[in-house]
Amino acid sequence: MSKIHLMWPELDKEMIDAAIQAWQNEKMVMGESVLKFEEEFAKYIGVKHAISTSSGTMALFLALMGSKLSKNSNILTTPFTFIATSNAIIHAGMNPVFADINLNNYLLDPKKSEDYLKENNTEGMMPVHLYGHPIDMDKFMELKEKYNLVLVEDCAQAHGAEWKGKKVGSIGDFGAFSFYSAKNMTVGGDGGMVTTNDDEAAEKIRSLRDCGRKDKYTHIYVGYTARLNTANAAIGRVQLKRLDAWNERRREIANMYRNLLADVEEIALPPEDTHGKSVYHLFVIRTKKGERDKLKQYLNENNIEIGIHYPLSNNMQPVYQELFGFKGGEFPNSEEAAKNVLSIPMHPGLKNDEVKYVAEKIREYYSR
Repeated sequence: MSKIHLMWPELDKEMIDAAIQAWQNEKMVMGESVLKFEEEFAKYIGVKHAISTSSGTMALFLALMGSKLSKNSNILTTPFTFIATSNAIIHAGMNPVFADINLNNYLLDPKKSEDYLKENNTEGMMPVHLYGHPIDMDKFMELKEKYNLVLVEDCAQAHGAEWKGKKVGSIGDFGAFSFYSAKNMTVGGDGGMVTTNDDEAAEKIRSLRDCGRKDKYTHIYVGYTARLNTANAAIGRVQLKRLDAWNERRREIANMYRNLLADVEEIALPPEDTHGKSVYHLFVIRTKKGERDKLKQYLNENNIEIGIHYPLSNNMQPVYQELFGFKGGEFPNSEEAAKNVLSIPMHPGLKNDEVKYVAEKIREYYSR
């Protein structure tokens, strides 16, 4: 069996041709493809506005900057996610504060979140649809209303995921997406998108991402250079048309893994969909304590590429320990997950035989 990759971004002739056409016929920055991509993405998500950005981190940051939140606001989020989530809060001059996850689904725990909100002054929330699994938006919208919070959905790993029939990124005040090359859809490089139904906020974000412009030489904000390149947008338009089919294939692969690994008692499988519809950006299993690295090595030796998302919860990151005084032990579920989760291959290009081979090798490891 040749090497089975953890992820594999799609780039075909139609996408390459779209990029070349954009280079040859449009402005390289903020060309027609950018505007069309924004319109198409807004329609897909089911919102009035989609504003493209240079990265997912900038999408999170600009969503916060476009809101009515003030500097030094406390924004509640999860410690178990990629560090860009809480970094964006810091970049916006605000303070990331954390509640622990539910270990069954790795998502920010609504009960622990409310426990925090009851005792602490908090102005906003940034729940993460981690691994492509939609978080319980009913409960978080209840918290938003009860505590009068701005809610930004971190949808960086959840393009097309749904909660009770609504696309994530359309439920809170803002959604923020990443088009980094490992995501369910990409733009052939870095890129991001903010989604919202707030007309005033959308206008502000459009200006902020383009140097704070009102027009070419009039600036109404101290803005940023955070635009999406035209050729990247052209690739994104093609990828958006393919997204639903790719996500359906991801769900098929997830179901195969579930059936093939259902009786392996030594691992915990990802949560099954209840009211939501996952897009399985990652398929993450959890091993018993002390087994993760051994299993990872065994799979690597059998030509299976493996990832760990993420080996450190954010309170264990050296920079956050220096900034906020974390010592470890503050968020035990997040810290336990970080020690035991393992991402196995998941992308639409996986063949059924490859899925079966990965499952076979996991079973083989535990039957030795």
